[in-house]
Amino acid sequence: VLFRSGNPSPTNRYLFNGDFVDRGSYSFENVTTLLAYKCLYPTSFFMSRGNHEGQAMNRVYGFEGEVKAKYDDKIVALFNEVFNALPTGHIINKKVFVTHGGLYSKDGVTIDDLQKPNRFREIPEDGVLCESLWSDPQPMRGRGVSKRGVGCSFGPDVTENFLKTNDLSLIVRSHEVKDDGYVVEHDGRSEEH
Repeated sequence: VLFRSGNPSPTNRYLFNGDFVDRGSYSFENVTTLLAYKCLYPTSFFMSRGNHEGQAMNRVYGFEGEVKAKYDDKIVALFNEVFNALPTGHIINKKVFVTHGGLYSKDGVTIDDLQKPNRFREIPEDGVLCESLWSDPQPMRGRGVSKRGVGCSFGPDVTENFLKTNDLSLIVRSHEVKDDGYVVEHDGRSEEH
């Protein structure tokens, strides 16, 4: 995307929305490139934590093994610290909520509520931090059990309620691969990229 759209700048901002690792044998190079861009362009390049930016997922899906094979345990520990420091969401132009996973198992969650949990830790198995990284939309109203066994599934009414509660217009998420690169759901209020 950087080769096609150009380097970050004050007029060409980027937000990478999680899952930078566990994507093959060059995850280390991928994430260090993104971190280098963040250092070079701190006000134009942003990163959100995804569900793969956690120790448990890194152990199962290969990033930990890759880093140990190329470097050592100390570098793995440093990446865990960096991943724990990444924010779990961003708001663009006061109207677009960007998070890796999705919405929450209870109504009334505010942006202020999302600031309260300590994010500088491993991803918990429940709560708003977990749901920000693991939840997925569903076509029917209400909430359901997540097919992933963690987080929840949320319907268009949940999306509408969250947006209204927080004076937002759109949710953008990146948790699932889509055949055409993106899909618009929930009456145009939720996009998956």
